[in-house]
Amino acid sequence: MSLKSERRGIHVDQSELLCKKGCGYYGNPAWQGFCSKCWREEYHKARQKQIQEDWELAERLQREEEEAFASSQSSQGAQSLTFSKFEEKKTNEKTRKVTTVKKFFSASSRVGSKKVPPERVEKIMDQIEKYIMTRLYKYVFCPETTDDEKKDLAIQKRIRALRWVTPQMLCVPVNEDIPEVSDMVVKAITDIIEMDSKRVPRDKLACITKCSKHIFNAIKITKNEPASADDFLPTLIYIVLKGNPPRLQSNIQYITRFCNPSRLMTGEDGYYFTNLCCAVAFIEKLDAQSLNLSQEDFDRYMSGQTSPRKQEAESWSPDACLGVKQMYKNLDLLSQLNERQERIMNEAKKLEKDLIDWTDGIAREVQDIVEKYPLEIKPPNQPLAAIDSENVENDKLPPPLQPQVYAG
Repeated sequence: MSLKSERRGIHVDQSELLCKKGCGYYGNPAWQGFCSKCWREEYHKARQKQIQEDWELAERLQREEEEAFASSQSSQGAQSLTFSKFEEKKTNEKTRKVTTVKKFFSASSRVGSKKVPPERVEKIMDQIEKYIMTRLYKYVFCPETTDDEKKDLAIQKRIRALRWVTPQMLCVPVNEDIPEVSDMVVKAITDIIEMDSKRVPRDKLACITKCSKHIFNAIKITKNEPASADDFLPTLIYIVLKGNPPRLQSNIQYITRFCNPSRLMTGEDGYYFTNLCCAVAFIEKLDAQSLNLSQEDFDRYMSGQTSPRKQEAESWSPDACLGVKQMYKNLDLLSQLNERQERIMNEAKKLEKDLIDWTDGIAREVQDIVEKYPLEIKPPNQPLAAIDSENVENDKLPPPLQPQVYAG
């Protein structure tokens, strides 16, 4: 099911299933049978549940640590009755500071505090997050104990293999021939790539938010009307495919682990971050059915044997950018060169196979001839005796002639 048919609710095939949530739209296999809207809702609920469970685990560990700390302090107090008042005051001060810091980070103090306004608390938490994560970034970002790096390489390879996907396949309502729209697309790609250079989770979220706002502006300029959520997600998928952000999975995991939970669960930052996670999940599961392509064409595009047909030069409008025309012309030329190279490589492999078969055939024929007509080496004949020598073996020969001298 394509994004276009899913968004408009058009019945394409009787065998396709409706959304598992029963909203009336068709589900997409890449989204586990949900439509795009229901998939975002389910993903957001799962993300909130995970954050809540992590927070409850942190609170439980905090309580255990406080109980252990209190018990250790009481045992030390019983054994150190001879300490001076100065030492006792120093220990009490240290305990008070630790308890204050722990209470400051606890959920109950953050939510139930009446003395400090919530906006002030959030601002302080952002500053503390910035201070801590800036110094711990190289230790907690993509740590060796996780498989974040492996996931980064997998999604990067996947996006490179999907470089042939066009905006029309994803039903992206963006016309890059409009200069303003093209600028917005470039800015969106720049923002999503810039996310990797930030160290603080809040700053990484800000890059995602800026990217998303550029996408909404591009859709608004193209359609001359406010963009909808169903238009936003396909465009975000296209931006991710076109930009191929570095260490994408590591950045997503880093934000999930260390960002302020309230920021992820509420507000526009959390909404845009959830859509980015949905876009990555869609890319990982994208198949021929998702793009309304046959399996044969999808496999050929994925293997690089060919690419979707580009727009012909004659169909360009007179106001089209010359650089865009030249780019498509170069892409066509590269596609043709790629096809020629594939043919040459296939012919070369065939010639190599023929030469190997011919060599093996000649060797077999020579071996058959040698086995059929074996070579026999006879001993050499005895040398002939000289004529004038004495022949002792054959008495039938006349004696040798003797020279005679005549007088006269």
